[in-house]
Amino acid sequence: QVQLVESGGGLVQPGGSLRLSCVASGSIFSIRHMDWYRQAPGKARDFVASITSDSNTIMYADSVKGRFAISGDNAKNTVYLQMNSLKPEDTAVYYCNAAIVETGSILIRSYWGQGTQVTVSS
Repeated sequence: QVQLVESGGGLVQPGGSLRLSCVASGSIFSIRHMDWYRQAPGKARDFVASITSDSNTIMYADSVKGRFAISGDNAKNTVYLQMNSLKPEDTAVYYCNAAIVETGSILIRSYWGQGTQVTVSS
């Protein structure tokens, strides 16, 4: 079994910063890429950022380019999301997603964390 656990969410004022973390654990053979998504109340879950395990490919949603930075630590099976210049419209539950090959498997499966709340408000 594989688990993803996010942390680092909270309440922050507009213009502030937060750093989210997501740790993958369990029977992991390899991680292909790790991503962040977010879901605001009453809206669909949207892509935020993605990073491949070799960090060679990084992508961002247009809405966060220049403000958010994704990074990874392969040794710790961890991905981070540094969020700067936060806006009220960044308020959402942030979810970690990872494409993982489990030990003993040849299949790439998608796993989700439970989410962490980010609220940007004065």
